[in-house]
Amino acid sequence: MIPTPFRRRFCVCLLLCVAALCAHAEPRRTVRTHDEAPEAIDTAVVMDNVQVTAIKQGLTLRNRPVAASVVGRETIERRGVTAIKELSQLVPNFYIPDYGSRMTSSVYVRGLGARIDQPVMGLNVDNVPYLSKDDYDFDLADIERIEVLRGPQSTLYGHNTMGGVMNIYTLSPLAYQGTRLGAEYASGNTLRLRASTYHRPSPRTGVSLAARFMHGDGFFTNEYTGRTCDWERSGGARMRLQFRPDERWSIDNTLAFGMLRQGGYPYASAATGRIAYNDPCGYRRTTLNDGLTIRYAADGWEIASITSYQYSDDEMILDQDFLPLSYFTLKQARTEHTLTEDIVFRSHERGAYRWLLGAFGFYRHGVMNAPVHFKQTGIEELILSNANEHDPQYTYDAWDNDELLLGSRFRNPSAGGALYHESNYTAGRWRFTAGLRFDYEHTRLRYRSSTQTGYTATDRVSGTTGHYPLSIDIRNTLKRNFTEVLPKFSVLYAFDEIHNLYVSVAKGYKAGGFNTQMFSDVLQQKMMNEMGFGTVYDADKVVSYEPEYSWNYELGGHFSCMEGAVRGDFALFYIDCRDQQLTIFPEGTTTGRMMTNAGRTRSFGGELSLQVSPWQNLDINAAYGYTNARFVRYNDGKTDYKGNYLPYAPQHTLAATGAWTIPTGVPWLGNIVLQAGVRCAGRIWWNEENSLSQPFYALTEASLRFEQKHYSVDIWGRNLADAGYNVFYFKSIGNEFVQRGRPRTFGITLNINL
Repeated sequence: MIPTPFRRRFCVCLLLCVAALCAHAEPRRTVRTHDEAPEAIDTAVVMDNVQVTAIKQGLTLRNRPVAASVVGRETIERRGVTAIKELSQLVPNFYIPDYGSRMTSSVYVRGLGARIDQPVMGLNVDNVPYLSKDDYDFDLADIERIEVLRGPQSTLYGHNTMGGVMNIYTLSPLAYQGTRLGAEYASGNTLRLRASTYHRPSPRTGVSLAARFMHGDGFFTNEYTGRTCDWERSGGARMRLQFRPDERWSIDNTLAFGMLRQGGYPYASAATGRIAYNDPCGYRRTTLNDGLTIRYAADGWEIASITSYQYSDDEMILDQDFLPLSYFTLKQARTEHTLTEDIVFRSHERGAYRWLLGAFGFYRHGVMNAPVHFKQTGIEELILSNANEHDPQYTYDAWDNDELLLGSRFRNPSAGGALYHESNYTAGRWRFTAGLRFDYEHTRLRYRSSTQTGYTATDRVSGTTGHYPLSIDIRNTLKRNFTEVLPKFSVLYAFDEIHNLYVSVAKGYKAGGFNTQMFSDVLQQKMMNEMGFGTVYDADKVVSYEPEYSWNYELGGHFSCMEGAVRGDFALFYIDCRDQQLTIFPEGTTTGRMMTNAGRTRSFGGELSLQVSPWQNLDINAAYGYTNARFVRYNDGKTDYKGNYLPYAPQHTLAATGAWTIPTGVPWLGNIVLQAGVRCAGRIWWNEENSLSQPFYALTEASLRFEQKHYSVDIWGRNLADAGYNVFYFKSIGNEFVQRGRPRTFGITLNINL
């Protein structure tokens, strides 16, 4: 049964949308600033005037049957967006909590999401796909626009896009020339510097160089060490070369390098609220990405080849108990190489029938070393105490060493390919779209888990004491194949160029795989079994998980009225999800995180986005999303969770911002922009039992901007009310921990354009 408040909200939304769609279309009034292009608005959430140049999307997004938000360069600079997670809540039903480290890039959209392994949303940078979720969170610099498409995009983009896809486009040296400098200083002794230069040596050649640096001391103090634990240092560079030898050919290559060092993981005890752990935590990452796009346009069609190589080398160090005691630590070092190739044939945008045909292939090879060190307290409490409690024959006296190493090494190659097609047919005001993708992936995991140790035990009957060595070496190779057919179908009715309604049905797919975080538990249980008690885990069943599938049904539309002064979009959706992948905490004093598949879940809700410009110098943006995501069938053998809300995905997201531009009439001063807004999210359930949650919370922000053609200065503040809220919750060896959201922060940002 749909709740009454939900019905009321959508009745209001539908009345507004229907009224706007049925209104007489009048010439559109477009408000522009000095750096905006004169092209027509093409976004679903209209934030800036930008032009879509994506290879696969073709038509402007407002004419597509898709719920999308596009954030242009002006909005990115005015809102101080430096990472994808800062778009959280600005886009309806789009939520990326800022917790842990930059490795934990968990994305939640419309009730779908994942904390580890496969992402629910894809990421493309200049049309190049990023296949590893661990690399999603990086600093953004000189970004032309960001597109967030919600709902399954699996037909064009493949697996792991069942929640949508994020497309980032960097500034083009053929479209912009000059030098850009930027500096920012903010709370937490945070310093950001960037410099870039864009040149056009010839009419058909463009080249750009960009560099960035970031330093921050952090906001949360580890009481055990007396130092902040979420400090960060990062830097990077990007070089882009564009060449247009003639009107038919275009070549575009982007080479990017990044380095990151950070502490992170400011996890506080849920019982005391204190952050206090004795062993170090941190994360480092080095990345190198190169993407080459070659396009050729013939008279009635065009072809594009997108080739990429990606290298990632990262290491995570964790005090996994997060207590001022010596239980156990984890060091996870991973190196990955990725090659991708995407070939896209498409017809031109002329004519009633348009088509797209593509072929995609990839190869990934990852090597990881993930040893777990049990220390003195961990040996005594988790091993010896457990053994003495369960073994009636022996008393376990001591371990050979103060530390116990559980070693795990992995080699994880995977490869896959896909063929996909999309057809579009226009019959008057009707536009029909049908697509189909055949997707295949093969993955394998070669692992070795081992330990060399020993212990002293006393026979309780005879009283004799002896030494017992333990030598365990587990090796195996696991293989999985995934084959999927991913269809989609949509119908759009266009009242005119800016008013339309659409209905779409699409299948989403998230690949299965292997969860390496459980191998320390596999080895620990094997060791206890060798001691005479305990249950041996079946590694294949414990670490493997199945694919996740969904069918997404959507009704939406785009509208504009009052000569373009009011523009907006709405969408209603229903998602039937099978075998949804969930991260759970095993019972007792285990150390790993299990990935399991819930039987069935369903999610329904709606989204409404509005941009209102009541007069030329005032812009108001609002975005609201509601999601009701529950278990339909999920029983873990102990508890039936049917009817409970899915954890970690917020039920409501809300963002509202007003920007008032005041022309000063002074050439050297330019305009003054006053901006204020609020971001809200909640309720967020932390567990399947729905016994713990984060209530709805609101974060207020404001800025004062001096904006001129050659420079801008922003004085800003975020979370001005210093609201207290949690962004993450988890368990470790039976203890509960949370991470608090960032406190009130202030900063000043300077941009110079030469």
